[in-house]
Amino acid sequence: MNTVSDMIPDLLSKEEDIERASRSLKAMAHPLRLKILCVLGDREVSVQEIVDHVGTSQSNISQHLAILRDKGILASRKDANRVYYRVSDARTLRLIGMMQEVFCRSL
Repeated sequence: MNTVSDMIPDLLSKEEDIERASRSLKAMAHPLRLKILCVLGDREVSVQEIVDHVGTSQSNISQHLAILRDKGILASRKDANRVYYRVSDARTLRLIGMMQEVFCRSL
């Protein structure tokens, strides 16, 4: 079984992964963005559904979705007049799953 100290050399040799993780965590480190990610989980959700669950204005949600999309955390697709979002990276999806278990039980 690997211990944390066994894994440190591997992590340090993957500088670009550390940089990506740092950027992702910074982008997610906002209460509203964490709430959005908890609502999304492993599903594709429309902006309106996110607004309904999070409880703030659509323009506010859209600004935060744009930040998450620009940082590569979310992907979007448009279908007629609706925009749908989903988590774009499997590693981020795993992290969100862990966050949901720990922090999002009430959503």
